[in-house]
Amino acid sequence: MPNSIWLYRLYDVAEEINLEIVEQSLAHTKPTSRLRISRARLISVHIPNPPVTVELGEEWIRLGQQDFHARFTGKVYDLGVVSLCMQIILPEGYSYREIKELALSLGEDEVIDRITEDIFKKKLAEVTGSLSRAMVRPEFKGAEEDYILFFFQEWNREWDPVPLLLAESEPVSPQVRRETLQHSFSYGPDDLTIITWASALVYDAAGSHDIPDLLEFALTQLLELRYYDNLLSEEMGKMYGDIEEAEKVTVLRRMGHYRHIMNRLMELVVDINEILERIQNSLKVTEDVFYARVYGAALAVFRTRSWVESIQRKLSLIMQNYTLLSNRVVNQQSVLLELAIVLLFLLEIFISLPSLLH
Repeated sequence: MPNSIWLYRLYDVAEEINLEIVEQSLAHTKPTSRLRISRARLISVHIPNPPVTVELGEEWIRLGQQDFHARFTGKVYDLGVVSLCMQIILPEGYSYREIKELALSLGEDEVIDRITEDIFKKKLAEVTGSLSRAMVRPEFKGAEEDYILFFFQEWNREWDPVPLLLAESEPVSPQVRRETLQHSFSYGPDDLTIITWASALVYDAAGSHDIPDLLEFALTQLLELRYYDNLLSEEMGKMYGDIEEAEKVTVLRRMGHYRHIMNRLMELVVDINEILERIQNSLKVTEDVFYARVYGAALAVFRTRSWVESIQRKLSLIMQNYTLLSNRVVNQQSVLLELAIVLLFLLEIFISLPSLLH
């Protein structure tokens, strides 16, 4: 396979996707398979439920002043994510200068951006249109992630990767260069991986897709963590608003409002904790040290730990409010119980009063 540039778009389209139904739905219309990290032993990379890979065809697309052959693939993850990849095949003998110019155009040209976005939207509709039976609570709220990967089977060590990774035509400072190249990995003389926040460069003379697959998994985790962090922010806003509204009604009605809020909060906490566990366990690299380093670096570059901590902080705040509401309900129940006892005591006095007067 010649050198190529891979454009990724990842979309959160459902709460969960049943991959067995996905295979059944797509098997008769498109070539499908389950992802497997080819070079690692089976026990070295653990994927509890490997995504379904689907071939989405090939076509020619015009980028700038040149036509390129493009190959499209998609991956469907059980986490509710559909990942699309447009592999732009570079012509044989394409020079470093031409690659750099194309990289700059992909990063800056608004016309090219609109063209690629339209293609991705059509491919997404093509995939999701066949998955209605497989999706649990299907809904696309605009949560998406994009990434660009430069994939080389032929790489000249004299080529500078920094302008490609940064889509930058001007010289950069030594500090920026160091920061860009700090997550660089190489297992042997015929491979190289460089990971940055918005792009990556993978050179593999044998053409293995293992590293791009690991990076795509990390991007899936990033997308899901960002989505659920934003969902928690929205739910916390609703929670504070509902508590404020509950304070405006009578005590008896207020307790009903509190119970409703508490039930919703507890369901939310349970659901998010379960989803967070699934996200973090969607892929585990155990015995392959090199792949573990690459995957760990990708998660660090994408700051997934920061998103996990943000989600956990919000869950903690929600639990604090749950405890506060629970205490209020208990206190109000105690007050009502005491009031009921006083009323019963007064009623008993009222009933016995005539006999006492006689």
